[in-house]
Amino acid sequence: MTFQLGSALLDACVLATLHKEDAYGYKLTQEVKVVMNVSESTLYPVLRRLMKEGYLETYDEQHLGRNRRYYRLTESGKIKYEEYVEEWKIFSLKIDKILKGEIHNEES
Repeated sequence: MTFQLGSALLDACVLATLHKEDAYGYKLTQEVKVVMNVSESTLYPVLRRLMKEGYLETYDEQHLGRNRRYYRLTESGKIKYEEYVEEWKIFSLKIDKILKGEIHNEES
């Protein structure tokens, strides 16, 4: 079974991956792919949008005679990453409780 994952969760996974270290597009795709079924063609528009929103910046480095574009978090991106971490804690606890049958509607 596969759960449908929204764009906010994809954003959070990208920011979390880049929080560990800067990465180029292919490597970033491979790391995010461990938890989400995502292709490079899906990820690059996300990266462009996150850059436009001020959460990422890029720089180029030479690798085997070619430039490789790396992505890194901006200060705003680091703050957004921390927000996602806190939101995920609350959300995942609620999901865990409902899946275990621990949430009961008080109004019933």
